[in-house]
Parts: sequence; C-alpha cells; structure tokens
Amino acid sequence: MKKISIIFLLLYTGFCAKAQSFAFQNGEKITYKVNYTVLGLYVNAGMASFTTARTNENGNIYHLVGEGATNDRYDWIFKVRDRYESYIDADNMQTVRFIRNVNEGKYKKYEEVAFNNSANTVTTKKGTYKVPENIQDVISTVYSMRNLDFSKYNQGDKIPVNMFFGSNIYNMYIKYAGKQTLKTKYGTFKTIVLKPLLLDGNTFKGGENMTVWVTDDGNHIPVRIDSKLSVGSIKVDLETYENLKYPLAVAQN
Repeated sequence: MKKISIIFLLLYTGFCAKAQSFAFQNGEKITYKVNYTVLGLYVNAGMASFTTARTNENGNIYHLVGEGATNDRYDWIFKVRDRYESYIDADNMQTVRFIRNVNEGKYKKYEEVAFNNSANTVTTKKGTYKVPENIQDVISTVYSMRNLDFSKYNQGDKIPVNMFFGSNIYNMYIKYAGKQTLKTKYGTFKTIVLKPLLLDGNTFKGGENMTVWVTDDGNHIPVRIDSKLSVGSIKVDLETYENLKYPLAVAQN
C-alpha cells in the first residue's frame, strides 16, 4: 500500500509556466480513485483529492490542497494520510509557500518551504537553496499545467518541468502525445494525452512509463493516469468534481 502515497505525489507532476488566466476557480474540488494491480490482483487502494480556495492571507493568494489516503480496509496493512498545501500568487501563479504533512505507516514528516521568487531561492529548515526562475512545488505544478495553451505544441514536443521537492531540484519534461477520446464513468471525453518523464527508483520504472489524460477544454483536469511500477501497475481515475470553471469536453457519439 505504500505505493499509493507515491502515485498521489505523481498526480502533481506538471509544467512550470506563468499563467495569464486561470483554468480553475475558487471552490473547485476534484477527487480520484486509486487502484493498484499486482499478480492479477486488482485493489481499490485509496483516494486522492484536490481543492482550491481564494484567500487574502499575505495578499492575493490561492490556497491549493492535495490530500491522499489509503482505503480504510487496508489501514491495518499500511495506513496513509498525506496532506500537501501550496500557496500561490494569484497574479502570476508563482509559489509563495509549500507545506508537506505526511503520515505513512510509522513514517511521519512535516515540512514548510518558503519561496523567494525575486531572489530565486527557497528556504527549508535545512537551509536556503538557489533555484531556477519560476520553480514550482508538487502541488502548484499541476495547476500550472492546466493553464498551458496546448494548441501551441505538436505531438512529440517535450515541455520542461522544474520542481523543488525535499532538498532537490528536479529538471524533467512532459511529452505532448496528441489527443484521444476516453471513456470514463462520466461518459466519453475529448482528452489531451501527456507522458511525463519518470525518475528511475524503487517504485517507478524510469522513462515515459506514465500516461496522463487531461480534458481537452478550459479546465484541463486529469481524468485518468496509468503507470507501470517496478512491481505491478497503478491506475488513477476521476471520481467526482465540483465547481469547475468550464463545462467538461464531452465527445459526441
């Protein structure tokens, strides 16, 4: 069940870009069901959710929250209760503050990161780090992704990703893989297909082994994620949504 928390984190993988207009609005909430398959066994491993709130704390700010939890019936095996928070500037989508509060089995970690965008530095309890311009955290990256104009890209184009997590800067990319219609519990939708570059590790196979489908409309919300793991595979599906800014792109039958 530990892989549930890792895939929850990878839901945030996106792009670093300044946004001129937002694809989301105050009060948006999206939830996902996370399923794990290994040796032919299909397990409903848990849920993940994303919420958006406008706040005037320290200025004109969006408060973005991502939460992940294992299914209650599997808590006795490995209990996960993770919460990630990002505070972003509502004018340019640059991260101001990031909070990570994770509870995974016996492992617990609380971390706060302050972003100084004028100096291009981030500060944690371990120190201050020099970072590239427009660096994002794991939550703000997915919201930046949703604001990109995908019509500017051709199939096969690689869009760079700069993300700060822990004490490291991750320079990756996401490949634009074209468009596709996709069946979901809400119907068949027009989608944009993306393939993030994954770092080789204990859980994920390195390379382009993850596929993400996002709606081909003004929202650009992920509706499905499939990924191979070192052992088995994982599938993340849109479960519910509230207060989207635009109608979803339903394909015509």
